[in-house]
Amino acid sequence: MLRTKHVARGDWRTLEWFFNAGGTLFISHPVGAEIKVRYGVGWLGYDRQKQTLDGTTKKLQVGAWSVTRARMQIKVRTSTDVTYDVYPGNSTINFPEQDF
Repeated sequence: MLRTKHVARGDWRTLEWFFNAGGTLFISHPVGAEIKVRYGVGWLGYDRQKQTLDGTTKKLQVGAWSVTRARMQIKVRTSTDVTYDVYPGNSTINFPEQDF
């Protein structure tokens, strides 16, 4: 499912969040933005799957059996609209259904 959100520059911003569920996210722009999955809450949380966008499609994934809160986050250099493809509940998808 394609989604577009306006993301303000600065600190990490949450695109999608999951609790006791999984999902897969595909994203390729804006170039230079950083993406990650953050598990847990506050200072007890930890980061996984940190990547920098380079124009090719990147994939973030949260397992279906995640029993903690998981957030797919992005950090951009300038405020911008971000388009991504997300598939809640199905972590077996390897490629987005359509280019974006």
